[in-house]
Amino acid sequence: MNRYKIGPVPAQIEPELVSGFSDVEIATIGHFRHRGFMRKDLRPILQPEGLVAGTAFTVAIPATDSTLLHHAISLLRPGDVLVIDRLGDTRHACLGGGVAFAAKTAGAVAVVLDGPCTDHDEIIEEGMTVYCTGISPITTRLNDLGGAINVPVSCGGVPVLPGDLVLMDPCGVLVLPADEAPDVLAEAKERQARAGRFRGRIEKGEKLGDLSGASAKISAAMDEN
Repeated sequence: MNRYKIGPVPAQIEPELVSGFSDVEIATIGHFRHRGFMRKDLRPILQPEGLVAGTAFTVAIPATDSTLLHHAISLLRPGDVLVIDRLGDTRHACLGGGVAFAAKTAGAVAVVLDGPCTDHDEIIEEGMTVYCTGISPITTRLNDLGGAINVPVSCGGVPVLPGDLVLMDPCGVLVLPADEAPDVLAEAKERQARAGRFRGRIEKGEKLGDLSGASAKISAAMDEN
């Protein structure tokens, strides 16, 4: 059996859909959708300015080996987000300044991996958006152990399919199936348009609980007792 599995390169998300999310906050989506959010321990090495979005290009590599990762970077396209499943390894850094530079040069808008990175300062200097679980001085090698490209993976506790839409901002990382993204965008835009609608009334002395209806629910529950 071949120890490497190479899936087809996924179709990219339409640029208009990607740009539509540019002024959306991931926390807004968290008000009405609870799936697809990666674990909170995946944090950015360099805090992104606003929202970063792109098409998931998936890689799965075993603990000590980054052979397939180096090959995968040669297949990246502008607008891709490189999503790396470390298959449970939390010790070895598969990405540092050199790999981040190569991914950025290939056109990737970000890298997300559920393991550590190395070369913290170099990644910042490259200006590459990288989400990971922390920093490690212990790195992977070209051990030729195997792995997979563009197959379904798990990253940050979330299933990721090649071609999914990956969104990142200072709040975290969200993965959306491509066919669900337009409806999520429409709902998020509508909710953000309503955001802050109580500010002026609160400034004038009205209470949040009264405006949101929360206080009425508490009163009704107390009356039942």
